[in-house]
Amino acid sequence: MDCPAGCLACIIYLLTPAQCPALGLELDAATPGPPSLLDRGVNIHLEHSTAEDKDQRYRRLALKHHPLKSNEPSSAEIFRQIAEAYDVLSDQFFDAEGSEVDLNFGGLQGRGVKKQDPQVERDLYLSLEDLFFGCTKKIKISRRVLNEDGYSSTIKDKILTIDVKPGWRQGTRITFEKEGDQGPNIIPADIIFIVKEKLHPRFRRENDNLFFVNPIPLGKALTCCTVEVRTLDDRLLNIPINDIIHPKYFKKVPGEGMPLPEDPTKKGDLFIFFDIQFPTRLTPQKKQMLRQALLT
Repeated sequence: MDCPAGCLACIIYLLTPAQCPALGLELDAATPGPPSLLDRGVNIHLEHSTAEDKDQRYRRLALKHHPLKSNEPSSAEIFRQIAEAYDVLSDQFFDAEGSEVDLNFGGLQGRGVKKQDPQVERDLYLSLEDLFFGCTKKIKISRRVLNEDGYSSTIKDKILTIDVKPGWRQGTRITFEKEGDQGPNIIPADIIFIVKEKLHPRFRRENDNLFFVNPIPLGKALTCCTVEVRTLDDRLLNIPINDIIHPKYFKKVPGEGMPLPEDPTKKGDLFIFFDIQFPTRLTPQKKQMLRQALLT
């Protein structure tokens, strides 16, 4: 049965006249249309209609009275009331025994609690140079922004600025609170960027240390050498190696790693490893010389 008062709660939720929250309330003659559900204290019981019935009625009414689809002057106000009614009345409350209970809504307290959209995570790829010196990254995002009517939305671009600090590690998270899509019944999601390190042609990072692999002929590995290392800040290091280099040998150079995030004036260490290159063939004379040098 249709509601005699034209109440949106009855229309959406299939309430009987006995359950009508607006029946018996006089409508303001200066404000034609259904009474606002949020301007009065009402008790609504939802046991007589299924969730599917409610959702279907809400969608049908919302499409009919959407300000962009209806030419009626009152469509914006009706659409607002439909959205508010659905928001308020769609909440289900249960007592300690799991039974459904009546809800009391009064004024703005009747508005359902808004829920925040799930956070959005995106990778932010940075070079070791970016993380060594620090830099500024500007990222353009596209998101839905509410229009002045408070219900319709428009897709707009926005620039987010990230000030990368020297020494940031992989996995560092940068959060922009509530920069996600806007909507009338939601709290925008937080957007989170997670630092990922790009592969580097010379170095591999481990925490605040840098690893460098230097190819070296077997002859130099046995007879000492000097290793040249071009640093991230473009300095050329000459590291003397006075030891015999074996497959597990490495050289530690203190203070030539990545800046520490807690104190960028301090740095980790540089570790030099060696890829010993063996000859593919030897002449009989060289083999004899090696036997005399190494086995006698």
